[in-house]
Amino acid sequence: MDRETIILITLVLYKAILVGIGFWASKRTKDNDDFFLGGRGLGPIVASVSYAASSSSAWVLLGFSGMVYTVGVSAIWFIPGIVFGHYSSWKWIAPKLMDLSRDKNYLTTTDLIAGETDGPVRAAIVILASVFIVVSFAFYVAAQFAASGNTFADSFGLSLENSVILGATIILIYTLLGGFWAVSVTDTLQGLLMMVVSILLPIAALIAVGGPSNLFASLDGLITSQQLSLTGENTALLFLGYIVGVLWLAFGAYGQPQLLTRFMALKDEKALRQGRWIATIWFSLIFSAMFILGLCGHVLLENVSNPEMAFFGLTTALLPTVIAGIVTAAVLSAIMSTADSQLLVAASAVSHDLGFEKRFGVSPIMVSRVVITLLCAISVWITLQLPSDIFSRVTFAWSALGAAFGPIIIARAFNVPTKPLATLCAMVLGFSLTVYFNFFPQAPQAIFERFVPFMLALAIVLFVKENNRHGAQ
Repeated sequence: MDRETIILITLVLYKAILVGIGFWASKRTKDNDDFFLGGRGLGPIVASVSYAASSSSAWVLLGFSGMVYTVGVSAIWFIPGIVFGHYSSWKWIAPKLMDLSRDKNYLTTTDLIAGETDGPVRAAIVILASVFIVVSFAFYVAAQFAASGNTFADSFGLSLENSVILGATIILIYTLLGGFWAVSVTDTLQGLLMMVVSILLPIAALIAVGGPSNLFASLDGLITSQQLSLTGENTALLFLGYIVGVLWLAFGAYGQPQLLTRFMALKDEKALRQGRWIATIWFSLIFSAMFILGLCGHVLLENVSNPEMAFFGLTTALLPTVIAGIVTAAVLSAIMSTADSQLLVAASAVSHDLGFEKRFGVSPIMVSRVVITLLCAISVWITLQLPSDIFSRVTFAWSALGAAFGPIIIARAFNVPTKPLATLCAMVLGFSLTVYFNFFPQAPQAIFERFVPFMLALAIVLFVKENNRHGAQ
């Protein structure tokens, strides 16, 4: 069989498994608690691996490896920042969110942010949080669709339009069927596949280049001195700003709704402790592996027009046809399916948080399914009409949500009593400044887009607070 046939057969079988999981999950979905948080019964493996997979699919396998290929050795600074960010999120944020979700019956991130606030301020917080989530995830999901569409088009000679629509349709089916259970179990399967591939491919690449020493010896004649430098193109204060911006990207994890819901859905303290280490090991291995792979791409590939497709170029070049076809299909499925978490969280922001059931007597699950369908269609449109590289699109959405929600989540986790109006102002300032700096070409974006909005929002939350804990949000 040729490569295309192998990919197609593997893809069909894999997607059949995912749809089957969706049907299985639908039998476990009886109410809102099941649909949005899986009945708060996630064990350590499902919680941690689905957490990891939902945060790091296309933007790590394709985006980060492509960024390493482009930037060079200085990309290594992303690894400690990302690993620390996720570890600290599990260490400091997860325990409090798990308790709050049970004590207050919170189902969504917006519930956590709004707290016990009532009146017009609560309405404003809920509406704006929902808008921020939907807007950010429309671009986040579009990044996944772009990755899958490009790969489909390259593998089968299909048009980009048909490729994106095909992947989006599969995701839509099983997300509609099973809600949070379907998302968590399929993300776990995909996270394990990503782990296997991320270990296998860099090892094959290092063997092909003759080991680490030969890798750097070969790079010396293939890439620029800036790409070989730990500081890259940055010098003095510019390098300091680059480091701060890169490391501060880690704190964006505190404000990602698709990740925070995993904490809220944890079964117990034991699952939390075990999940923390599983997730930390997963991120350490995946990012380190993609760093190596991105550097190996310079030695093993020629005429790379799109660095974010170097991952699949190396898969084809290094692995036997059958294995390469299976790997391509499996990873392609994982990339497409990462979008399901974002779709579900965005749907919950509209259906549950905006109170359709109370206002109009409409089932929130039904509203969620309508929103998932609409958002899926919007993301397809963004993918096709507003092209962008995967890494930039995801880091923008990540930074915007992190700055909008992260400082408030920190306040909740450490029992800081904040005023409702301060919560609203911090959320708006964090999000809007990130958007502004992202589209302001003169700004050194690494520090301005990621550090400044987050810190200003955090300052509002920490210093504009209730005089006592009575009535604290």
